[in-house]
Amino acid sequence: MSVATKHNVQVRGAGEQTMVFAHGFGCDQNMWRYVEPAFEGDFRTVLFDHIGAGGSDLGAYDRAKYASLEGYADDVIDLCRELGVRRGIYVGHSVSAMIGILAAKKAPELFEKLVLVGPSPRYIDDTEGYVGGFSEAQIHELLEFLDSNHMGWSQAMAPVIMGNAERPELGEELTNSFCRTDPEIAKAFARATFLSDNRADLVDVPGQVLVLQCSEDVIAPQCVGEFVHRSIPGSQLVILEATGHCPNLSAPEETIAAIRAFV
Repeated sequence: MSVATKHNVQVRGAGEQTMVFAHGFGCDQNMWRYVEPAFEGDFRTVLFDHIGAGGSDLGAYDRAKYASLEGYADDVIDLCRELGVRRGIYVGHSVSAMIGILAAKKAPELFEKLVLVGPSPRYIDDTEGYVGGFSEAQIHELLEFLDSNHMGWSQAMAPVIMGNAERPELGEELTNSFCRTDPEIAKAFARATFLSDNRADLVDVPGQVLVLQCSEDVIAPQCVGEFVHRSIPGSQLVILEATGHCPNLSAPEETIAAIRAFV
């Protein structure tokens, strides 16, 4: 089975340069449905599902490989090489922002530009003054809740992550997306995501980098986006008016405009 088949890849558009869209935890490529079409006229676009998500091949899931974000980054590299991507543009949401950085550092020929949407290199605060948004105890409570009750966790957390309480349909969509994910894979991906520390990987990131930060985001607060921006010399930081952690769903037009101005 090809790498593209394993990841349920959809290739669209007609441009010479490739844009790769990568989804976040508990989601799939459908989360880009309002954003990706805006770029089909100028770029070759690639949508895919991480192994364990959406229409990916669940049989390809390897617990040891995906115990860290490195495994997901290796998949991005393999996928892009199979599709002949060179000097492309990578758009990664949430945890896929860090996955993209890991991939770009391992294979710098793949991307000339990285768009990081709601990135966080570390979700846990530490004693050295770094604020990730959560205490270590809070993260472990979150993971224990997920371990004991995947459905309940999804119903409780998705609306918080999405924000935009006045638009409950958005939280419902994210809840349904979380609930469709295999519970065991979701638990492992959550640990790989929320216990990761990729701050050291922000050094020597190749290419141009855009950080898109929502103005109110409980998962990746503004101070985290500012930390990413400061840590990547020459990067651009755009603070969106959008709130919540998923501007690709809640504010697609603003997200499209910010990406278009960068690419």
